Amino acid sequence: MLGPVGAGKSSYFNTINSVLQDRITQQGMVGSNTFSLTKVYRQYQVRSQTTGNPLNFRLCDTCGIAVNKRPDLADLNYLLEGNVPDGYTFSTQPINPDIQDFISEPKLQDKVHCVVYVFAASSIKIIDEDTWVKLKELQLRMNDRAIPRLVILTKIDELSETLLGDVSTVYLNKDVQNAVQCVSEKLCITPGNVFPIKNYESEIMLNDSTSCLALQALDRMLGYANDYLMNQHDLMP
Repeated sequence: MLGPVGAGKSSYFNTINSVLQDRITQQGMVGSNTFSLTKVYRQYQVRSQTTGNPLNFRLCDTCGIAVNKRPDLADLNYLLEGNVPDGYTFSTQPINPDIQDFISEPKLQDKVHCVVYVFAASSIKIIDEDTWVKLKELQLRMNDRAIPRLVILTKIDELSETLLGDVSTVYLNKDVQNAVQCVSEKLCITPGNVFPIKNYESEIMLNDSTSCLALQALDRMLGYANDYLMNQHDLMP
């Protein structure tokens, strides 16, 4: 998961974890901060509510993308390749093969199978052009590796009062449609791969509308990750 500071990457993991645990959870660190609250690269696993065993996917959380700050494109390249270990702390120093526990020969399971851009729907219009350029350059590296990508738009309830407390009409909302179209054009990603959602942040109970939107995005990203794995399998000698 990649995106600007405060977009809701960690909150999305918490939302998915909450839905699958059937209770509000906060395993991922969230809050309000001018700088990225996430400092550590985390490969979060969601566990089965019944068995406690991890489900067969990981949501990888990164610190916020910003111009002239780490992670830069070289750092992100190592992330895509699967060289960066779970628990790595981002710093002012570039990622390189000398960092502790650097994965010099990543296996297929270590590599990124799908990239998810995460943006706050209410902040799209104030993202500076240099950040869009950085994200587009990263897409070239994804294209070289045939890594699929999609977009999650969080905080949709901040776009329209009609969505406060009930996001069931999200796909009929003009403000949301405009936000979807905007990010689609900025990143050259089809609107069908842009998923408007609302994370659980202030709620004390789950609700079906919020949960369904988050699960729709998860279903698509897992499907795309599976497509990537199938392509890699077909290329094996």
